[in-house]
Amino acid sequence: MKTREVVLRAREIGKCIPAFNCPHIPMVKPIIEAIRDENSVAMIQVARVEWEKMNSESLETIAEEYHRWEDPAHTLLHLDHIPVIDEDYKRVDYAALINRAIKAGFQSVMIDGSRLDLDENIAVTKEASELAHAADIPCEAELGAVMGHENKVLPPYEEIFAKKMGFTRLDEAKRFAAESGCDWLSVAVGNIHGAVAEAVRNQKKPEAKLDVAHIADLYSAANIPLVLHGGSGVKHQYILDAISSGIAKINVGTELRQTYEFAMMESNHDVSYAREKLYLRTRDYLKNYLFNSDLKDKLAI
Repeated sequence: MKTREVVLRAREIGKCIPAFNCPHIPMVKPIIEAIRDENSVAMIQVARVEWEKMNSESLETIAEEYHRWEDPAHTLLHLDHIPVIDEDYKRVDYAALINRAIKAGFQSVMIDGSRLDLDENIAVTKEASELAHAADIPCEAELGAVMGHENKVLPPYEEIFAKKMGFTRLDEAKRFAAESGCDWLSVAVGNIHGAVAEAVRNQKKPEAKLDVAHIADLYSAANIPLVLHGGSGVKHQYILDAISSGIAKINVGTELRQTYEFAMMESNHDVSYAREKLYLRTRDYLKNYLFNSDLKDKLAI
């Protein structure tokens, strides 16, 4: 499968491609098995923060584990969130990380310039897109502020949503898509990331809402597939409406990470037990939350 065609085809038929973060290396195998057994299509992904502050070790380590268990008819490997400025507000050598990912066999990459001004975000995204396209893989970018990863206290969620804090602007989305060369665009529409700071990592995420009308307007403005980050904990109907309105890829991190971590704690670190719990939760998520069972056949790719 070609990742670019998979995402475009999902958008055409009103479906989405889930992308499951793996901050713990043993998570890769059961997630892949669940994707295969639901006859779905999904991405295994890792973000820089997950090897810097969690337990995925490196992008190469996750790639090696992925290639050990991959099912090319059902799974894809994606590099999530390579920031230009990270959650500690430090500059990152993003080009080097993207080049490492290409060498390791990642099938798509993401550059996150959302902490930059618009002009600089366009410039770095264009650079990252050119690196990806030279390797014949797509590039995802982010515009607007999907909050949650920052190492600071956020305002109450209801305030974020009511004031539309960090929401992606329509005029900027249109210009960004036209000038940056990215293939998909992660947007801020009420969604938030799970916290990554260790002290709050186990807390339940706020139940996020999505501005579905704004998603539809952003899709019309950008005219490329949109991506929803922070997919855990969003009410089911919002997810379904978002997919109908332009979301073609959904990132899922907190829900599966906590499933694995809580199972490890309750079983005195029995990896087999935690993997089984994660396998069952992933199948349930694909089947009953995203309605993505048999997605492989529906994509007809």
